[in-house]
Amino acid sequence: MPRVGFRSLPGLKFEAWGTHILRLTLLILFVGCRSSQRDPHTVVFLIESSPANLDPRVGTDGQSEHIDELLFDGLVEHDASFRFTPALAERWEQPDQLTWVFHLRDGVRFHDGRKMTALDVVWSVDSMRNGTVISPKAATYASVSKVEATDDRTVVFHLKHADNFLLRNLATGAIGIVPGGSGRDFWRHPVGTGPFRFVSQQIDQDVVVERNPFSWSASPKIDRVRFAVVPDAITQALELEKGSADLAVNSLPMDALPVLARRPDLEIADGPGTQIQYLAFNIRDPLLKQALVRKAVACAIDRKLIIATLLLGHARPALSLLPANHWAWTDAVERYDYDPARAEQMLDQAALPRASNGVRFHLTMKTSTDEDTRLLAAVLQQQLAKVGIVLDQRSYEFATFYSDVTRGAFQMYSMRWIGGNEQPDIFGYAFSTARFSPKGANRGHYSNARLDALLDDASANSDNYRRRADYVEAQQILARDLPAVNLWYKDTVVVHNRRLTQVTPTPSGSYTFLETADLAH
Repeated sequence: MPRVGFRSLPGLKFEAWGTHILRLTLLILFVGCRSSQRDPHTVVFLIESSPANLDPRVGTDGQSEHIDELLFDGLVEHDASFRFTPALAERWEQPDQLTWVFHLRDGVRFHDGRKMTALDVVWSVDSMRNGTVISPKAATYASVSKVEATDDRTVVFHLKHADNFLLRNLATGAIGIVPGGSGRDFWRHPVGTGPFRFVSQQIDQDVVVERNPFSWSASPKIDRVRFAVVPDAITQALELEKGSADLAVNSLPMDALPVLARRPDLEIADGPGTQIQYLAFNIRDPLLKQALVRKAVACAIDRKLIIATLLLGHARPALSLLPANHWAWTDAVERYDYDPARAEQMLDQAALPRASNGVRFHLTMKTSTDEDTRLLAAVLQQQLAKVGIVLDQRSYEFATFYSDVTRGAFQMYSMRWIGGNEQPDIFGYAFSTARFSPKGANRGHYSNARLDALLDDASANSDNYRRRADYVEAQQILARDLPAVNLWYKDTVVVHNRRLTQVTPTPSGSYTFLETADLAH
């Protein structure tokens, strides 16, 4: 575990940071050694918000997907290098580009004891495709013309056109197999095949799950987990300190970690993460349509200093949207290390000289009211000023901010990809010409015909060597054109009570470590 500490960023005032530390310290002193009496066999897991919908065909918010991964299984899952491995399907084959055949495990049962069969798989996919449930995931199966069960343990997918992303869309986390006949009210009492089963949910209060006695995989050691909704990060820290909660993942402010690390009953575990922070540009903007300006902004950002100060070292610089251990990742790309002199040269080359007051031009960065994002914008404001760029910050409630971003009403913004960047179809979703928002996440309206052709070839070609070559060139094009700056991969940080053992943070920040964690008795 890295040492927890922090230092000031030269020239920047950290009023918000200091206020957090003072508030947290005083409140911890106030609560002292109080602890709450509670069920010793239940793990209390603090989350920031209620899952929107625990039907795995419907819920796409982070909490829904993380909890659904415990309740449901897909046909496949992926390993540490993001290659696909068996889950509910013990094996599969692709006789031709338009046919996938999956052979299911024998003896798998749903949480209510019903046997899972191929008909349940057919229902799970078709209920999204035919509108039985209104699902935002339906479009991901647009390539499917028919799903059929040839016997209880065999499912055949017939495609309209080649689709190399089908496995990803049938993986745990992307889909969950539900019992045949499950309708629109399934979210009220979801039933899956996962290692935990649903007990109850109270909106804006909690979700309770327990060990699944019918689990086809290794049975969890923890009897019960209560996901308690606590939106305020400081309150979360206090609940952990006084012993009324057991853990929180990626929801505590970094400045709280040094205080919590001093508690003898708490432990901070972290590990390399795949969640990536990025800075996006609007390519239609008169200034930002120039690649030299985008590259100059990148060279003016001291990522290492930001990681050391704002993130207390809990992040790693990123070269690509893909995680560094991904089979398609490459580091053979143009780099934009911190180099103000290079940034100045680029801006001079772009015919954007300093005025008599030292200012070259203004840019506006939109943010939500999230304090971490606003603090990042303040740091970028200071760093860009060194090369003559005045960065104006505009903060809005998240709904307004996100609406503006999806409409393309911005010059710059920063957000994170959580999970979506673990497979290479992220390049098409975020940067292909066909995926201008709202059809995808190409919010800056970047377009490159060569990139589009590479991504089309990779999606239709089954030769993995050729697909990797396509993706490597795609990453090189994106690094050269720079429609967005990949800033850093954020570590997964788990703060937990020491009574909870065998806690191994997952790269994506998922909760699947609960499947192997244990409680000391």
